[in-house]
Amino acid sequence: MPEFDLLVVGGGPGGYVAAIRAAQRGLRVGLVEKERPGGVCLNWGCIPTKAMLRSAEVLQTIRDAADFGVHTDGIRVDFAAVRARRDAIVGELTEGVAGLLKTNGVTVIEGHARLTGPTTVEVFEVGGSPVFPGGPRYAADAAADSARTINATDVLIATGSVPARLPVPGADLPGVITSDGAFGLTEIPDRLVVIGGSAVGVEWAALFATFGSEVTVVERQDRLVPLEDAEIGIALGRSFGKRGITVLTGSTVAAVTQAGERLRVSVDGPKGRDLDADVVLVGVGRRPNTGQLGLDAAGIETDARGFIRVDDRLRTNVEHVWAIGDVTGKALLAHVASHQGLTAADVIAGHDAHIDYTVIPAATFTHPEIAGVGLTEDAARAAGHDVITAKFPFEALGRAKTFGDTEGFAKIVAGARHKEVLGVHIIGPSASDLIAEGALAISLEATLDELTETIHAHPTLGEIGMEAALAGLGLPVHIAPTRKR
Repeated sequence: MPEFDLLVVGGGPGGYVAAIRAAQRGLRVGLVEKERPGGVCLNWGCIPTKAMLRSAEVLQTIRDAADFGVHTDGIRVDFAAVRARRDAIVGELTEGVAGLLKTNGVTVIEGHARLTGPTTVEVFEVGGSPVFPGGPRYAADAAADSARTINATDVLIATGSVPARLPVPGADLPGVITSDGAFGLTEIPDRLVVIGGSAVGVEWAALFATFGSEVTVVERQDRLVPLEDAEIGIALGRSFGKRGITVLTGSTVAAVTQAGERLRVSVDGPKGRDLDADVVLVGVGRRPNTGQLGLDAAGIETDARGFIRVDDRLRTNVEHVWAIGDVTGKALLAHVASHQGLTAADVIAGHDAHIDYTVIPAATFTHPEIAGVGLTEDAARAAGHDVITAKFPFEALGRAKTFGDTEGFAKIVAGARHKEVLGVHIIGPSASDLIAEGALAISLEATLDELTETIHAHPTLGEIGMEAALAGLGLPVHIAPTRKR
């Protein structure tokens, strides 16, 4: 008899959620994890970066305190304390996840998993302490006699992703780091070059610029955050410029070389130049974490990029083998992994479920924040929609004025005929929270009229959705009309 009904490989936001749901459905569940539970999100991504970004926000607020009638002096950044707070938060949350797994009866097995067949897994002990930030990451120091063989009725792969490598000379020099390596920094770099202007790159750029680093961002596309609506990327570039962050778009890095005690980054592009840096942070994407997983032994198919192929019920091509999260390449976001985990666990337990990727909100925690859901304006037009767009600036919102943060706007993309909401894109304060209304509007097929007919509390930042919808109908109250009805 198999030891488990379901063996989950990987304890990130997809894996641990799937394990808990499956256990709640009555399955005997095991979970293999080589470091603390929570995966990249809790240990190396979402949570620790947001903890550090919050410290940066507090610093900026104190610097601007005189605008609120509060005078301060002697401001300084204690980076060691910033890191200690970050690690304490991570520790508390990962311990919480471990407690939830135990409470729900999930058996946690520490080690590195390798498939030897579709539903047979060898688990090896790993070298080093599986504790943030010094634990093993992508490889296992394992002795053959330390292996434990586990059989399960079903196996769910949830091993996530790792930072992509930069394919240029000098990318392996000391001082060239990924987002993971940034957590090991013990000092704020004087000069930082960030390669890649997507979500990961711009968050680190914003963070260290606030802490006092001289920051340059190099992005090969014509704007920052190129997956967002074009107006959002352009607005972020302007905002970064005002804050003293140099942005080189339409540019690539040709090489990184050692120049004395610093690094020299050679940039090709319309504003090509050589940049000196103490640290070069590479944020050019992620790749599936499957290198030592043994996919071939199980006969599991991957696409050209190495991501595991799955259907809308998270089934792979091999019966009784499932995959969720970043390793599937669907959308490399923690909340998508969690939703996939819930769906897969329900299906494995015999329930009818499938996942719909139509409405996926995403957020980037720069200052100003960015969030988007649904179709961008360009994507909507490319899909054949006749669209109208509506924008409302935070500058015209009472709560934003009192909040002291008026940079940015909300933009709605809607169908011209029925006024159905196709996409919502926000740059400004609390964008990551405000986007929930946009996601719900698209899910419920709401129209601009329905948004305007919904009474929103005043004064709040949340009013911006209603105000933008009014503008889209040609009936704005708090800004001048930009188009005729």
